Formats: sequence, structure tokens, C-alpha cells
Amino acid sequence: MSNHQEAQEPLVSVIIPTYNRLIYLKQAVESVLQQTYKNFEIIVSDDCSPENPQAMIESFQDTRIQLRRNSKNLGNGPNVAGAFKQAQGKYVASLNDDDLWNPDFLEKLVPPLEANPNVVVAFCDHYIIDADGVINYGTTEAHTRLWKRDQLKAEVYQPFCTIGLVDQAVSPASSALIRRDKVNWDELLSVGVYWDYYLTYLACRSGDGAYYYPERLTRYRVHELSETHMSGSGNAKAQIRKGKSGIFCYEHFLADAQLQKHRSYFTQKLAQANTTLGIGLIRDGRLAEARPYLFRALSQNFSLRTVAALMVTVIPQQLANPFEISSRRKIIQQTKVHSKLH
Repeated sequence: MSNHQEAQEPLVSVIIPTYNRLIYLKQAVESVLQQTYKNFEIIVSDDCSPENPQAMIESFQDTRIQLRRNSKNLGNGPNVAGAFKQAQGKYVASLNDDDLWNPDFLEKLVPPLEANPNVVVAFCDHYIIDADGVINYGTTEAHTRLWKRDQLKAEVYQPFCTIGLVDQAVSPASSALIRRDKVNWDELLSVGVYWDYYLTYLACRSGDGAYYYPERLTRYRVHELSETHMSGSGNAKAQIRKGKSGIFCYEHFLADAQLQKHRSYFTQKLAQANTTLGIGLIRDGRLAEARPYLFRALSQNFSLRTVAALMVTVIPQQLANPFEISSRRKIIQQTKVHSKLH
């Protein structure tokens, strides 16, 4: 592609939020540099990793890459919001530091946005890969069905609140391209680990449409150090992060007059988020703090999982230990089913 052609193409800002995963980060950056679409900038947003990625970034010797490094750990929302606010592109995309893009990702998602000013986001399907980058085709197909992308066609969906927030077919963390000026990026500051889900909300709230490209153009990595795995395997801190972020999202959705037809769904999800937070607090040894969230969850939606967790907080500890072990095993099995949005 000539320099003249590149100059005619809109600039795309690629945000790569990262924390302490240099090997995966290098692969993620390489997958952007290998894009057939060349007019992009890369903003690696490091959330104060113990190992500074500066040297690795400089090794690429590519002026399109810039590193912004927080002086202290800010968490997911502030880290990505700061990077998005720094972006200069007409369009923006996020790529998780452990995920990958196919070389034609940008080439195929920019044109639908350019062709239709009423489209705020273009998105695609993704493969599931393991820690070594090997595609799991069975899990990939299951995820496509789970998020109902198998039911979508190559067309514009407007509005797209249902496919974005209920079906959760849009995955802005690694598999979507967004019109930058349609989103208030400050609103991501407080959301936490579900920032990508909330970004879908901010995009669909604009009233514009979403275009689906029916191919797998990205690769989503599942591994032991991912937020998904940790929150689903009983990591107390990860469950607390997940619960708090879920509560933030669903309370905002329930307060939005445009989303009232999905009120029962969001109420159920809010109850699950309260339960998740309660279980995380129990595992962190904070039983008294957990109890209000579990009572709140039961007032929103009855669940045996919530009841079991609540009993752990009220039975005297000398009697609760055998029960607690059994309850935790049951809770772990239930939360392993699929804990991340995408």
C-alpha cells in the first residue's frame, strides 16, 4: 500500500491495556503491526507493571507505538479511559494484552464505519485460544452460540441494546472498532473490570447502529492468569472486582429509561453480581461485609447459591466449617461455567 493511500485512510487508534504480561503483550503488538491496514497508532497503556515494558516497546523501532505508564496502579477503568482519551484516531479499538488480531481485522471493519455515519461500532466473532495460542475449535463454536453471534447476519443493527447488553454479542475489549467521538470516555473511569461491557452500553446509548462482520477476525486467549479464570476459580480479590463492577453496570442499566423492557433481565444479573461480591468477601474472610450483599441479592432474585453463601455467614463458625467446604465446592462449580462477559 502506498503512502498516498495510507494518507487517505482514517487514522485508527489501537489501545492495548496491559499489566505485567510482557510475552503476551509483545505478541499482541506484533498482531497489530501485521495489519494489512496501515494507518494506525498504538497506545500501550501500562498500569504500573513491576516490569516496565519500555525496552520491549522500543525494540520494535516503530514510531506508531507509544507507551503511557501510570505512576501507580489505577485499575482497569482508569487505565483504559486514560488511553482512549489520549487517542487521536477517528476510530478506536482495544486489544487485550493477551489477545490477538488476524492481519485483516482493521481492513474489514473500517469500511462499514466509513460507509455509514450512523454506525457507531463494527464488530466480529473471535476464536478461543489457549495459553500457547492454539485454537480450541469446540470451545470457539460454543462461545459463538452462547453469545448468539451464530444468529447474526452481515448487516447494521439499530438500535443494538439487545444484542449488545442482553445477548452480549459485542466484545469491545478485542473484537470491535468504535467511532471515537460518540463516546464520553470519562464514564469508563469508575466501572472496573467490566469496562468493555459498559463501553458497549455507552456506544448503544448513542442511538446509532452496530455493524456485524460475520467472520472470526480475532483470537481471545483463555489462561490461568486471566481475569476470567481467576474470578471463576475462587480467587477472592477477582470475585470482589467482578461483583463490584457488575453492580455498577446493572444499577446504571436499570436506571436508564431506554432499557426498561429488559428490566427483569438486569434485575436478575444485579442479584448475581451482589452474590458474586458476597462470595468474594466470604472468601476474603469478611463475613459481616458479605451479608448485606447476599440479603440484597435475595430481595432481587431467589437463588440457592445465594442462600448457601448467606448460611456460611450466619452459622457459628465452629459448626460452619464442614458446611462451608461443601458450599464453596458447589459455588466454585457454578461460577466456573462461564464468568467473563466475552
